[in-house]
Amino acid sequence: MPITSKITPCLWFDHQGEEAAKFYTGIFRDSKILGTTRYGEAGKEMHRQKPGTAMTVAFELEGQAFTALNGGPMYKFTEAISLQVICDTQEEVDHYWTRLSAGGDEKAQQCGWLKDRYGVSWQVVPRVLPEMITSTSGNTGRMMGAMMKMKKLDIAELERAFQTP
Repeated sequence: MPITSKITPCLWFDHQGEEAAKFYTGIFRDSKILGTTRYGEAGKEMHRQKPGTAMTVAFELEGQAFTALNGGPMYKFTEAISLQVICDTQEEVDHYWTRLSAGGDEKAQQCGWLKDRYGVSWQVVPRVLPEMITSTSGNTGRMMGAMMKMKKLDIAELERAFQTP
């Protein structure tokens, strides 16, 4: 399994790592599965996985390498770490939001954040948002107020709130 990045996030799943890697690579256009390792008989008393079950899946999303590890139920994802998807258009925001949130936790959706069906947190963010947030004009507060009422971010609405005197 080739390692393609100096830093590669490893996502710990109970047993859904292979399924999740296929789900994610089906959403992002420039993406692929790089390789899969499988559990064998060795260490079965420790890993308690059926031989042949995926142990790790190396995959890339838009050139960023990831590893999915089927490590068992000991650890769960939290919002303490999230993956940001920077979008240039509303069409991109809509695409990633719709696909990533399908089957996810609707209660965990706010201000562009969502939790997918595997419990991974994502931020679907318009590229213009950091500019608006760091602006020294007096409009940042109105834009932030509008954003706080949104689940999926609406670029046009954020820009209207930001540009309104």
